[in-house]
Amino acid sequence: MAVTNAPVDPAPIGFLEEKAHRLRRHMVKMASGKGQGYLGQGLDIADLLAALYFYEMRYDPADPKWPERDRFLLSTGHYSIGLWAALVECGTLRTDELSTYGGDGSRLDMSTLDSTPGVEMTGGSLAQGLGQAVGVALAHKLDKRDAKVFVELSDGELQEGSTWEAAMAGRQFKLDKLVAFIDCNGIQADGKLVLDVEPVADKWRAFGWDTMEIDGNRMAEVVAALQWARVERGVPKAVVMRTVPGKGIPTLEKREKAHFVRVGDDEWGAIADELEKTRG
Repeated sequence: MAVTNAPVDPAPIGFLEEKAHRLRRHMVKMASGKGQGYLGQGLDIADLLAALYFYEMRYDPADPKWPERDRFLLSTGHYSIGLWAALVECGTLRTDELSTYGGDGSRLDMSTLDSTPGVEMTGGSLAQGLGQAVGVALAHKLDKRDAKVFVELSDGELQEGSTWEAAMAGRQFKLDKLVAFIDCNGIQADGKLVLDVEPVADKWRAFGWDTMEIDGNRMAEVVAALQWARVERGVPKAVVMRTVPGKGIPTLEKREKAHFVRVGDDEWGAIADELEKTRG
């Protein structure tokens, strides 16, 4: 049965926080099985994924290609560990696939491929997601479909011109069913962002997008942003999320370089224990 995208309020914050915790637990299982992975980024967007998949989006877990579904495009394909956790938790993918993460022949690649059920775009090369989301939202508008298009992109992608070309197009075509979530975690492959992209929210406003800024690791703020984004004002919406790489696991939160996580084989148990101790 499809999930409605007009949930009854007030939102079940406790339920969604538990879902976010379960997603983080799935991610730790995947990374520990492989011994490595893009765990920091997955952990930092777990709250957004839980709110989208278990509160806001209209979709059918048993039929990922349902024509009337809302779309979620993950521009940062290396965040796939988070998307796999959400698709497993909602029932689109099987739980026993978690142990195959990053392995030969697995559907759970370290970067997304649209051959995996529930994936709307192939990710890997950055700064491609917003342009694709604009195209999908424009097609929906021309076809007079009611579906919403949600896209996640990163602050690192704000260093690339194609992102801003897409932002201009989204405003030009008045794509008011398009919602972009900009994950501002302050890192890229080798540490901190090379270019200063601030002030992020002001830049999106300057490009004509309705914009708000939130703590992306506080479920109540994520849900409030989704509720705010339901109101259509003739322009697309941008939600600037301030997040912490490795959220929920203090050892990883403190790392200066959290783009790709490796720990010793004997340390994964301690990582999992930390997650459980910080729960709630």
